[in-house]
Amino acid sequence: MAHLTNPLATPSQLYALTTLNSPLPIDLQHSIRFYTARLTQAAGLLLRLPQDITAQANVLLYRYWLVDPLLAWEFSDVSAATLYLTAKISASPRTLRSITNVYTYLLSLPTFPSPTTPAPTAPPDPESYYLSETAYTTYRNRLLNIEGQILNALSFTTHVSLPHPLAITYLQTLSIFSLPPAVSTRVAKRTIAHLNTALLSPQMLYLTHQPPALATAAIYLAAREEGVKLPDGEWWTVFDVEREELGFLCVGMRSLEGFVEEERRRWEGRGVLTREGVRGEMGKLGLNNEVGNGVEEDEESQMARLLDEKVGAVST
Repeated sequence: MAHLTNPLATPSQLYALTTLNSPLPIDLQHSIRFYTARLTQAAGLLLRLPQDITAQANVLLYRYWLVDPLLAWEFSDVSAATLYLTAKISASPRTLRSITNVYTYLLSLPTFPSPTTPAPTAPPDPESYYLSETAYTTYRNRLLNIEGQILNALSFTTHVSLPHPLAITYLQTLSIFSLPPAVSTRVAKRTIAHLNTALLSPQMLYLTHQPPALATAAIYLAAREEGVKLPDGEWWTVFDVEREELGFLCVGMRSLEGFVEEERRRWEGRGVLTREGVRGEMGKLGLNNEVGNGVEEDEESQMARLLDEKVGAVST
């Protein structure tokens, strides 16, 4: 059953997040995670990656930020490095050239595409997202360096089990697919939609709960929204989910709508969220924004130091 479970965030890691990202306000931390996950999703679509790879990349992205500060690297660079890493170890790898081209294009957009702010009908000037060979080499080396940082922070643990396949199995177990096709299709789509949306949750639901619980909560909400009656009694216990956990996840998933609307009002009309933009917000709040400037040592020395630390940790 190990392949169906994930390494979850520990209470000490969650407790230390505020200190790790000090003096970054909690609401800005939520914005960074949310918009960087959205950026990863947009890049995955442009790269024609399967949704499961993009979802795994977002889970790894959130895991990485349990260890390293949010402002240590540019958000788009962390997103690109994580997506490249996730695709590389999958059946659908993408070249660094493709990754850098897609992210350079997304960074060139004056406003980030969304349901309320669609992509412009006229594409931006190609010169704004053209990568020269020198620029590509610099970008590529930066992403490879960050990829090493991510692997080191994750202790090379890149396994991610998603709840989506389990949700389909659970729907079959609950006889949802024996209902009229139109009804069962709506429930299945709503279930998957809840699971995809939960990837963006500021509560980091994928880091605090196992796939069976996430799948069960998504089914519970989808069935209620579509007016489909589920078995009487505490059917969720069959999937090893407690009532309290189910309730917490349902509230967390339902609260995303209000959170997304608030984020849209705060950042609407802007392009991709950057460290410069976040530091500008911190300056408006009168907070110290000279934090998280990355590692200053050269890349070769940095990777050698990290390798020494890894070898030392293993030997002890």
